Amino acid sequence: MSDEKTGETVSIFDLARGRGLDEQVAHPGRDAPRLPKRFYKVAAALPQDGGYAIQLDGKTVKTPSRQALVVPAEKLAAAIVAEWAAQGDTINPRRMWHTKLANTALDLVLPRRDAVINDIVTFAQSDLVCYRAEGPQVLIARQVKSWDRLLDWLLQTTGARLNVTTGIVHVAQDAEALDALRKAVETFDAFGLTGLHNAVTLTGSAVIGLALLKGHIDAAAAFEAAHLDEFWQMELCGEDEEEAARLALRKSELEATDLFVRLARNEA
Repeated sequence: MSDEKTGETVSIFDLARGRGLDEQVAHPGRDAPRLPKRFYKVAAALPQDGGYAIQLDGKTVKTPSRQALVVPAEKLAAAIVAEWAAQGDTINPRRMWHTKLANTALDLVLPRRDAVINDIVTFAQSDLVCYRAEGPQVLIARQVKSWDRLLDWLLQTTGARLNVTTGIVHVAQDAEALDALRKAVETFDAFGLTGLHNAVTLTGSAVIGLALLKGHIDAAAAFEAAHLDEFWQMELCGEDEEEAARLALRKSELEATDLFVRLARNEA
């Protein structure tokens, strides 16, 4: 929004509550959060500081932490500009996925790089693809076909050999494997780490997330591998509308995350 006293662009996020407008939940008896009115006419991107600054009517957009919103690639900048340009009379953060992830990269990942890397490696210590079903045989075969390929790829490309177990009892991972995986994660910049962390969170697997971000699999294959068990249950019990809607939303978020990273590399 625009500060009427200074004329400077201010964040559209509710910093007092520490949550974005798109994360605020309406409670019974309360009105839904009011969206800020659109205050600008033209969104654009201009070269700045080795990247591209997002500007509204000539003023650079600020992140929630009051940093200039400058992204590393022209294609990502164009996508963010398109998000701002597509807003109507109000600004809806739910329709600004690339802006949200760019804010996250600058405000949360860049200054906490080591903590984010540690978080991703922690996922690998209890990774989805390392815990196999005890039955039935059809499900076991599906897990072997899908997940063993990913583990083989991880070993070949990073040298990380993760241990696999049956059931839910925790299996420890060797320090050497986790160190090798960490080195692979450390190759990403802040924008790549943001996408990777988001992908790992959405899939429950550092292996699947890394395979997606390294281009070994696409978003559709990553989603299928991450939700193999859910699809099996739906085959047995039939499709539940709420579960189907939840999975559809997660798939769209995973696809958007993958696109964000590719745009940040100028690949899409």
